[in-house]
Amino acid sequence: MNLLREIASNLAKMFIGDAWLAAGILVVVGMAALLTSSGIARGLLGGALLLFGCIVVLSGSVALHCRRSNQLHARNCDYS
Repeated sequence: MNLLREIASNLAKMFIGDAWLAAGILVVVGMAALLTSSGIARGLLGGALLLFGCIVVLSGSVALHCRRSNQLHARNCDYS
């Protein structure tokens, strides 16, 4: 029972911890599902949409986190 409680707690922390990332991924998954189920996009195109959409959302989340941390710490995420 403790294992199930710990798993549920970790899942909740994952989605609550970075709400923008979770919302973005849900939007990408929803759009891909809508496009493939309506027949507009075939399976392979839907998979590509999922892959590249999630990469874009993840990159945006990392960039947002980097900008926020740069406000606190100077030049932590300077990749130039």
